[in-house]
Amino acid sequence: MKSIFLGLLCLLIWGCNSTASNETKTPEVGEFPTIVLGPKQISLHREYVGDIQAVRNVQIYARVKGYMEHIYVDEGQDVKRGQLLFRINREEYQTELATAKANLQSVIAEAKAMELEVNRVKDLVSKNVVSRSELDVAQAKYDALAAKIEAARSAESSAAINLAYTDIKAPFDGVIDRIPYKMGSLINEGTLLTTVSDTKAVNVYFNVSEKEYLEYVKSNNAASNHSEVDLYLADGSKFANKGKIETLEGEFDESTGSIAFRARFSNHDKLLKHGSSGTIRLTNHIDGSLLVPQKAVFEIQDKSYVFIVNDSNQVKTRAFIPKTRTGHFYVVESGLEAGEKIVYEGTQSLKDGQSITPKLVQGE
Repeated sequence: MKSIFLGLLCLLIWGCNSTASNETKTPEVGEFPTIVLGPKQISLHREYVGDIQAVRNVQIYARVKGYMEHIYVDEGQDVKRGQLLFRINREEYQTELATAKANLQSVIAEAKAMELEVNRVKDLVSKNVVSRSELDVAQAKYDALAAKIEAARSAESSAAINLAYTDIKAPFDGVIDRIPYKMGSLINEGTLLTTVSDTKAVNVYFNVSEKEYLEYVKSNNAASNHSEVDLYLADGSKFANKGKIETLEGEFDESTGSIAFRARFSNHDKLLKHGSSGTIRLTNHIDGSLLVPQKAVFEIQDKSYVFIVNDSNQVKTRAFIPKTRTGHFYVVESGLEAGEKIVYEGTQSLKDGQSITPKLVQGE
């Protein structure tokens, strides 16, 4: 009877120890894919609304008043530098020029007659026939006529310029914009007649935040292709030619905290028009970044977490701060280090302290 009691006691003690052992040992929950974090070069793509402007866009104004006599071009037409665009009725200005020329010739004739008079009085003064004061008077009259000649020349030049202004010509090769006035319209001085745009190349302006500006400046590739940008049109298509960032403003806009960039695009097929818009894609190449696959990340109360796998193959949650997101990856700003192993997928079935069988994979 005593031996039976001792046997039961031993079984009870062994069972208790076995239960205690099972309670302290964490069971493995299965095989999970894992990856090792390592530094990589990444390309961050950021998009900005771009304002497209012709490299040269000039408004053509009337310089003189008159009736529109002739329009030599049509809206949307290509024109060459110096090509005649409009003519304002010129009869009035031709008359003014003819009058100015006649006045000039009349004053010149008067001056020649007075010059002869001055020479005659000089001879008389030298012979003591007349006094010196008469010579002074004659010389003063001649000087006054010389001044009138200059005034008449100026009037002739002004009349010639006004006559020339009746012909409005293209200042450079370009495309004609809308023409609001028709032949016969009364045109006042300062009236906007049309606009000429040179769109063989276009400038695209876009605003970049201070943080993104610093990313651009610090990029290791800033000296080569880093300055190239892509342009996407309103229909979502990509413009065939790449643009190049040429310059940026000298200071930030205090109201928006941004700075304007200017990129130039070749536009020989003239697809891009002045005043249109598009989307600029700016690419920054950054070395030494840690990337965490999106499927390895879970969020709790707006914070991002991953499961770290330690040397004993146990998992533990770790919060980290993402810098940005590119494709299917988060770029790590802080909280994770190179060489650490994390669970790649299946995190929804894991808990802190569980042991897994890690299966190393390459990720995406």
